[in-house]
Amino acid sequence: MIAYLVRRVLLMIPTLFGIMLINFIVVQFAPGGPVEQTISRLKGTGISATEHITGGGGDTVSTGGNRSQTGTGDSNSQYRGARGLDPRFLEEIKRMYGFDKPAPERFWMMMKNYLRFDFGNSWFKGGSVIDLIISKLPVSISLGLWTTLLVYLISIPLGVSKALRDGSSFDIWTSGILIVGVAIPSFLFALVLVILFAGSSYLNWFPLRGLVSDNWQQLSAFGKVADYFWHLVLPVKAMVIGSFAGLAMLTKNSFIDQINQQYVTTARAKGASERRVLYGHVFRNAMLIVIAGFPATFIGILFTGSLLIEIIFSLDGLGLMGYESVLDRDYPIVFGTLYIYTLIGMLTQLISDLMYMVVDPRIDFEARDL
Repeated sequence: MIAYLVRRVLLMIPTLFGIMLINFIVVQFAPGGPVEQTISRLKGTGISATEHITGGGGDTVSTGGNRSQTGTGDSNSQYRGARGLDPRFLEEIKRMYGFDKPAPERFWMMMKNYLRFDFGNSWFKGGSVIDLIISKLPVSISLGLWTTLLVYLISIPLGVSKALRDGSSFDIWTSGILIVGVAIPSFLFALVLVILFAGSSYLNWFPLRGLVSDNWQQLSAFGKVADYFWHLVLPVKAMVIGSFAGLAMLTKNSFIDQINQQYVTTARAKGASERRVLYGHVFRNAMLIVIAGFPATFIGILFTGSLLIEIIFSLDGLGLMGYESVLDRDYPIVFGTLYIYTLIGMLTQLISDLMYMVVDPRIDFEARDL
């Protein structure tokens, strides 16, 4: 087991490096980098160059990229909107964002800092990247945790019931519900919930903004808990409707596949009770594939599935921050969150593999080659 864990951890290093490198290369060709963003903001707001650069703090976080290393002739021609600017001023802007260095050097400096979990400072939001991520975690974790919990609590019993009643009227009408759940995107269902229950057109039962109320600090302990869950009802419900259908069908199909195995017939022939056969043998084996899908389900809900939900319900979480950072070309946040998400995803996948052994001790990863 120890050798297997060591091999998996060592394999994470080139995987993480490769993901960061590929995304860094792609960013080099993305138009509208931070230099162009700054030039556009300067021309749009009329702020003096000296005032802006002083306010920028001269931060030289070496992440991200731009096509600053391409082109010939006047360096101003490399950046949209830079024509007519003093070349020395443009060079100062490039130095402020670290673009006065070659792309390979920027990538190497970025990775060295990331190994120490030093993600630098945001270029446009202010404050360190790690502090910004920590400040957004309560919202994203709340959405991801409760959604994942409800999805599994609904999907597994429903999938097992459908498998045991395969072909019955219960199986048919629940399949219709699952089809509707797959067909309706979470964000569309969220809009319907807002219209019906958040005061848009009909009922005004649930709040529409934030994770807690403005007077949350003045509430009692019970009031704080109730207020917190009251704000989560609509966004979590919208996320669950788009996530439980696939897991329920996966559970059903896995359960049916195991019921048709030879060991089930043998167990019944030996006189084992139906309950013993189903929940002592079939359930344990059928849940292996469900457990294998847990990391993808959790990570998808936590980091990507909540993006539009956060926007619709004005929830300031990681998804919304990441989206805004991509639009702003705030590369310290973009690459910092990518690094953290990738690392968490790989660690979660490793935990999932170890859970196989807990569910079924017959599985021995140590005896297999990676």
